[in-house]
Amino acid sequence: LQPLIPDDTNILAGLELGGLPIATMLAQLSGLPACFVRKQAKEYGTCKLAEGPDIAGKNLLIVEDVVTSGGQIALSAQDLRNLGAEVSQAICVIDRESGGTESLAQEGIELHALFRMSELK
Repeated sequence: LQPLIPDDTNILAGLELGGLPIATMLAQLSGLPACFVRKQAKEYGTCKLAEGPDIAGKNLLIVEDVVTSGGQIALSAQDLRNLGAEVSQAICVIDRESGGTESLAQEGIELHALFRMSELK
């Protein structure tokens, strides 16, 4: 996955829950900082949606394990954009080829996958 990280990436954004260990591994390998993105902010503790470095004005790469429809990436991207981050790309381990790539393109997000489902059959 590391070669799929765009050069202009400032922060890796691992989505809860499957994207977290992948973003952590990629941060370790690449030296890039990572933030962990919740599906919704908790009402206690830090009450943050994105835990980690400040994301405002930064170019984030969303990291996910498996993409089907792309819905969670689209929702999280909008939340991150509302917090001032720039989000235009995402990577995943497996693209199930169920419309996620096309759906995300409509949201201005380019999806890069390590594997496509058709390659694994």
